[in-house]
Amino acid sequence: MVATAALVSRAEDGATARPDASRVADEALNELQERIIAVSEAVKPSVVHIEAIVKIDDRRNQITGSGVIASEDGLILTNHHVVERAEKVTVTVPGHKTKYPARILGADKQTDLALLQIEPEGKLPAARFGKTADVRVGQWVLAVGNPYGLDGTVSFGIISGKGRNLEINDVLNDFIQTDAMIDLGSSGGPLVDLSGQVVGINSRGQGRGIGFTIPSDTVQDVMRQIEEGGIERGWIGITMQPLDRDLATYFGVPDATGAVVDSVTAHSPAAQAGLEPGDILTEFNGTPIEAEKDEDLGTFQRLVARVRPGQKVKLGVLRGGKPRTVEVTVGTQPKIEPAVAESDAGFQAQEITENLYREQRLATRRGAYVSFVARGSPASEAGLAAGDVVEKVEKAEIGDLDDFRSAMDAVSRKRAYLITAMRGNETKFLLVKRSATLKAEEPHEGANKTARPAPPMPGAP
Repeated sequence: MVATAALVSRAEDGATARPDASRVADEALNELQERIIAVSEAVKPSVVHIEAIVKIDDRRNQITGSGVIASEDGLILTNHHVVERAEKVTVTVPGHKTKYPARILGADKQTDLALLQIEPEGKLPAARFGKTADVRVGQWVLAVGNPYGLDGTVSFGIISGKGRNLEINDVLNDFIQTDAMIDLGSSGGPLVDLSGQVVGINSRGQGRGIGFTIPSDTVQDVMRQIEEGGIERGWIGITMQPLDRDLATYFGVPDATGAVVDSVTAHSPAAQAGLEPGDILTEFNGTPIEAEKDEDLGTFQRLVARVRPGQKVKLGVLRGGKPRTVEVTVGTQPKIEPAVAESDAGFQAQEITENLYREQRLATRRGAYVSFVARGSPASEAGLAAGDVVEKVEKAEIGDLDDFRSAMDAVSRKRAYLITAMRGNETKFLLVKRSATLKAEEPHEGANKTARPAPPMPGAP
């Protein structure tokens, strides 16, 4: 009887404990929900709607995105790709009836950031920025956007990873990855933690719970540089390749990690410091360099880019199997870019350089690389996509950008023409049909002109 009574007592205690545990869980969920709602309501007034007017093939197209208020007097942060090539930009602030015209103070393609200035009526609710070092994988975050100019949108998720590298040409990779959904039109909005601090600016949503965000430290650094007059990045003048196990063994340093110097630009800081092709870089100012594959090279590139020109850095180097330290005075990244050409069909192509060939893992070095296709353009309607390699225009074979320009000139009076392009390892036949407003006998003004140089690719630190 005593044993039975004890069992009954424990069963009653367990029955009581289960509802208590359930109640605690419910209270925790309710507390989290209230926290999410509170942060959303606090942050949304700082998230704006952006409209950019872009001229494509004699038509004006509207691009929409989001932005975040960075100062009370009207500084707005957004993505470079939201305002790229914009003739006119306007900003809608939550609670304001006025649609403010915006001036682009500066834009940086390599970080996909742009800084705008509006003249608001009164002070604006500026967002608070956190530190990238405080961001932890697994922490909860909110992706906030304003794609429609109304009350804004919010999605909830976690930090999935840090220091992510994407295979995107011209982008200085160092993304935060999140599974919080970044909807179309929400690019440029903030990713915030549950204290309401901005941990990054949302750049790319890949769907399926994969989004990429520019870290807050990078955002604040770029904003500061734009306010001070322009972006300056460090440069030493080398190209590199990963040091895999086979190469390390060949060089007689099987246990070494690092990157192999491919080439050294003449008269560059690296050349003046005595770096040579075949040197193995093992350290940067005491930070170990580990690069067993191409995407690992981004870490070294970012380290160099973040150094102010004129400062000295110490590189750990292996030459002939022997370690040495080389001091390099960092220079300014030159504004030199592979040749670029634009088509009046709404796309841009560029020369296939060695860096581009390697970074994009292209199947061929011949052709013209498609770096941009405008939405709604004849090229887009034909199915051409960024990353394609143009091999033929009609029957003209494209070996380089000069061939591309000549071929585009030859079809400038045609209402339709065929492009043969490589997409990965597949051949695509794409029929480009011009806008009906374009007269066959009058080629569009500015067709196939050489574009202004874009910021240099980060493949050569």
